[in-house]
Amino acid sequence: MALDADAVDRALACDAGWLAALRRDWLALADLALWGGVQSSKLGALPRLRKRIMELGERLASLGAPRGWIPQPRERLKSALATAIAARELLEQCAQALGELEGGAAHDALAAALQDLSRRARAPLDEYAACWAALLDSQLGHDNEE
Repeated sequence: MALDADAVDRALACDAGWLAALRRDWLALADLALWGGVQSSKLGALPRLRKRIMELGERLASLGAPRGWIPQPRERLKSALATAIAARELLEQCAQALGELEGGAAHDALAAALQDLSRRARAPLDEYAACWAALLDSQLGHDNEE
């Protein structure tokens, strides 16, 4: 049984207020990572963290991006699910990368900004991912019955 395209589109519609809050939190994080004065004695640690923060921003923005250009509803779900999983992984990678930076007020501010973003993102990301995975699983269950 094919997935209902309208049901998939409704499931993929993330809360606009949540997305706007993620954007604000991410912008604050990016600002601190670039202009906040954090430092690292480990060569390349800060550029790697900044790169991960940029990738995280791309994934978060992708959560709200229209997927109508993807012709099959199943592929839309797979794309959204992969984005959610990647965003969760990047949140973890950013937290780990903070450990390579020098301590101090700038580090603490960056850590707090990342914690705020993570706190806001995690539960809804998990909920959306579970919903999208359940829709994909429901299709697999119907395929096995036929």
